[in-house]
Amino acid sequence: MAQMCTLQSSFQTQFKVSVVGCGNVGATAAYAMLLDGTPTELVLIDALKDKAEGLLLDFEHSLSFLNNTKVTAGARQKEGETRLDLIQKNRTIFQDIIPKLAKVAPNSILLIVSNPVDVLTLEALKLSGFPPSRVFGSGTMLDTARFQFHISEKLCLSPQSIQAFVLGEHGDTSFPVWSSANIAGKSLFEFDSFTKDVADKCYQDTKNAAYRIIHDLGFTCYSIATVIREIMTHIFQHSRIVLPLSVVLKDYYGHSDVALSVPCVLDSTGVSDVIQVPLNEIEQKQLAKSVEVLKSYL
Repeated sequence: MAQMCTLQSSFQTQFKVSVVGCGNVGATAAYAMLLDGTPTELVLIDALKDKAEGLLLDFEHSLSFLNNTKVTAGARQKEGETRLDLIQKNRTIFQDIIPKLAKVAPNSILLIVSNPVDVLTLEALKLSGFPPSRVFGSGTMLDTARFQFHISEKLCLSPQSIQAFVLGEHGDTSFPVWSSANIAGKSLFEFDSFTKDVADKCYQDTKNAAYRIIHDLGFTCYSIATVIREIMTHIFQHSRIVLPLSVVLKDYYGHSDVALSVPCVLDSTGVSDVIQVPLNEIEQKQLAKSVEVLKSYL
């Protein structure tokens, strides 16, 4: 029997998006979505009510120039902190807020962005009681975008032409999937200028990007806000696009009960499928290392 494919989004005329936490990332993501115009309602939530209301007022003053969106009213990573250093402070916040969100919005999709995103994605799944398809993290989607950018610079091509993933932990044990990285089906290593040294440099620049930005700017917000807007749009459009997102694994190369990034099919139901991509022996060992590190923090 042929597989049935739903091609229409489950969202028809209303698409409500709530941003929980109006710090640098939350505020920038909300602004990006407001400019995008996809949400019919944008809700701003913050532990500090004045911050959410101030952001609301600032947004309202721009509505004359934008689509008709109704706007109603965690701790960031500091220089020298790894993403895993943030576990306890953000876990405590999640234990307070996730059950409340699940109660007031039982049919919602939870996109986790707070770091460490993989640990907190698993935490959110447990606390919400939602099905795994409706709880996932932004994971290595930003790492992958950075990776594609650095590769594209070396080959003088658009980043959109680069088919290459960063998978695993959104952190120090992430890894590039070189074995299947390609441009129009042609392996990156078949391009004359793309050597192993060039490849290593592309990945190191990707891996160190957040630390460099935090050192220079004090925080990261613009690129991750763009990722959040992109995910939001794909959910609304029922895109069925394949993205590297953090999900709880179920026998993925033998690994289960830990969340990290693998290629996922994203549509209006959330993560509707997980794709087990071919990994060579080295990449399978790197996946196992990510699993080992993340499980040590559970």
